[in-house]
Amino acid sequence: MAAVSSASDTGDPRGRHPPERRLLILGGPQSGKTSTANTILGDEVFDSGTETTHSNVGQTEIYGRRVTVVDTPPWAIPSDPESNTEADTNDNAGAESESLPQPPPSLDSEGPCMGAILCPPGPHAILLVVSVTQPFTDIHRRAAEDQLAALGGGTWRYSMVVFTGVDKLTKGVFIEEHISNTGESLQWLVERCGSRYHAFDNTRKETEDNTQVPELMEKVEEMITDNQGWYFEVNELILLEEEQARRALEEERMRMEEHARQRDQMIGGPPRELRLLLLGWKGVGKSSVGNSILGRRYFESGQETELCLRRQALVSGRRITIVDTPGWDWFSVRRTPKRIRQESQRGAALLRPGPHTLLLVLPVVSSLTARKRRTLLAHIETLFGDSACLHTMVLFSCGDWLGRTPIEEHILRGGRELQRLLEYCGNYYHVLDSKTPGKDRSVSVLLDKIEEMIRENGDKAFLPIQTEWLSEESSYSSDNTEPEDDCRGCQLQ
Repeated sequence: MAAVSSASDTGDPRGRHPPERRLLILGGPQSGKTSTANTILGDEVFDSGTETTHSNVGQTEIYGRRVTVVDTPPWAIPSDPESNTEADTNDNAGAESESLPQPPPSLDSEGPCMGAILCPPGPHAILLVVSVTQPFTDIHRRAAEDQLAALGGGTWRYSMVVFTGVDKLTKGVFIEEHISNTGESLQWLVERCGSRYHAFDNTRKETEDNTQVPELMEKVEEMITDNQGWYFEVNELILLEEEQARRALEEERMRMEEHARQRDQMIGGPPRELRLLLLGWKGVGKSSVGNSILGRRYFESGQETELCLRRQALVSGRRITIVDTPGWDWFSVRRTPKRIRQESQRGAALLRPGPHTLLLVLPVVSSLTARKRRTLLAHIETLFGDSACLHTMVLFSCGDWLGRTPIEEHILRGGRELQRLLEYCGNYYHVLDSKTPGKDRSVSVLLDKIEEMIRENGDKAFLPIQTEWLSEESSYSSDNTEPEDDCRGCQLQ
């Protein structure tokens, strides 16, 4: 934070431009931020009928002074589990929940720094908009505190609370009484702002006796005088971090648009094909994973797979061919019957000219010991050769068990053996919720990762079938289609 004053800010007649005041408006969802900004500007500059997703700037003149107002997206208010439970209980009675659960931030979400950037060199006043018609709990207080903390240190001396919806207060109840009755969280916010606050009735903005904007500006002038004419300037390091975050968001948006464009181009043309082989020890959920990827119940889950089974479907504009295989023994390769080992190889042979990816299925609910890891890798290398690691991806099943825990956090908790397994696979991994076939949006992301692996492998796009895998190919395998001699329609060979 930098404390700065200038000739134009202090009204020095030597300044070339009329004295300017810059106001940054922050607030939670449905707080009346945008309506407040329009009231100050004296016109419907911003659209108050929709949620603000990007910071916007408006300017006006008030008594010969140029005023810049920046409206910002609402800050996020996490849902209160207790309030949510209570809301669910009262739902049949039509009771409105007092909590304000918000969806997770989107790629377009902005922090308050962008708003501060839009009123250079910095805002004279930060107006925290709070509606008197909504509760203000400790959760709301923390949300406001986090929002100001994102701007850097020293923000509170430039902050003022603006209450909206005061026309909804009970007749005879003044704003001071509302502050006192609402609770400690709101009182803390007002005191943190140096007991600076103002009450707004945005329904009165066109009446002739409307003095609330001039009164607000007088309070802003008093605050500026107390701050000796200084304004708030965002720390350059925070600005750099904000810019880097915006670039990352933009790159992610462009990547998503490119994927969408590529999928649109596939419509009407030959679908790309991905050939996937499901592997793992017994009971890890390979069949359920196959059903999740294909979008319907193609494989019988809940019972032990005895024979390889090949199924195919169109998924996200791609032709997906999957072979489910019998499970291995987790203790050692020798304890896996020879017939099962041969069946795994024959499963790969059903994906001529070879599988693009070996999906090594691993439940998130199971721990990976050193022996289990060594046994898994021994199976892969013994059956498919040393180069199989280039085509292997760890696919975590039972993803619903994680809840809100990120898979990366689960990997860290899983210990060194799990991390070593992922390193063997080039750190290619994904997690699926196999309980809801056809409804898991992450299937499309999984296919994107598989195609990324294929591109990384270059001219080794798939694992070629070996002659020994073809011996007695039809003895144990089961398929509802005739074996294909090749895959001429595949564009990823």
